[in-house]
Amino acid sequence: MGKGYAEGPAAEEAERRRAELETGLAGEVAVGRLAVLGSTADDPDRHFLGWADEVDPDELFASGTAWGIRLERRPIT
Repeated sequence: MGKGYAEGPAAEEAERRRAELETGLAGEVAVGRLAVLGSTADDPDRHFLGWADEVDPDELFASGTAWGIRLERRPIT
């Protein structure tokens, strides 16, 4: 049964690649940090939940705290 969002490293890489193609960054090395985005009861619009190395997206979903979770590479500023 699906979790309601794409799973695993292959899906994350495909999503990153799609975003690069949309923004015209294809072929460039993306330097950034993986952000966790999703919806919550307090804010149903997709928003920043934390950094992937600091929060567990699977736990957020499993607990019902967040849904529609997506991982997105954000540039380091």
